[in-house]
Amino acid sequence: MSLKKLGLAALLSLAALPAAAQTQTIRIGATPGPHAQILEAVKPIAAQKGLDIKIVEFSDYVVPNAALASGELEANSFQHQPYLDNQKADRGYKIETVAFTVNFPIGIYSKKHKAFDAIPAGATFAIPNDPTNGGRALLLLQDKGLIKLKDGVGFKPTVLDITENAKKLKFVEIDAAQAPRVLDDVDAAVINTNYATQAGLDPVKDALTRENPKGPYVNIIAVRAEDKDKPWVKVLVESYHSPEVKKFVEEKFKGAVLTGW
Repeated sequence: MSLKKLGLAALLSLAALPAAAQTQTIRIGATPGPHAQILEAVKPIAAQKGLDIKIVEFSDYVVPNAALASGELEANSFQHQPYLDNQKADRGYKIETVAFTVNFPIGIYSKKHKAFDAIPAGATFAIPNDPTNGGRALLLLQDKGLIKLKDGVGFKPTVLDITENAKKLKFVEIDAAQAPRVLDDVDAAVINTNYATQAGLDPVKDALTRENPKGPYVNIIAVRAEDKDKPWVKVLVESYHSPEVKKFVEEKFKGAVLTGW
């Protein structure tokens, strides 16, 4: 057989390979802790479907969307819809939600007080300094009766929107990731579950109180708008929404993290 014919035969042989034998690699951004741990459980399921997942961890909430928008990632899994909406409005990102993932009911933690009702007048609260998680913290405090907010503030109230503060609480706004580290210096802190678990806190046992898990804060998988209909997105979502991953979440986090699909 001539070299020319041999080359044609090789090409025809490759073309005959089943599609399942072709593996595609994607990079997914996540924050350390539950988001990254859940993606580790997704990886082997996706691999069986020809999708190789590379998890890239970020220590804050700002960079993963910038990295996705710039093409350094194909997807991310770390945020809820109100946060993404705020980022898109502020930065013009063309990023879309393709699936719901899990819910992390935000909680109030303290090293100085053993019960929520024991938090005294004049107490200092640490709350996240980004608009959506800071607003989420204030909505939780309103729901628990500590403050009242202006009507119609939506999901992003600020401390300037507080209309009643009977206990004269003081608020310190800090980066969400730093909240566990300031527990020694404040009366209480509103902490996102992923940062709480990363710091060794148990949201079920250690939180003085938590928000109602039914709300707008279910987390999401996001991709660039141009990619949302690509086949690998469907494979990723199916793998994440598998019974195996649901079981992993339930057994690993024991109620601290709730499935949202």
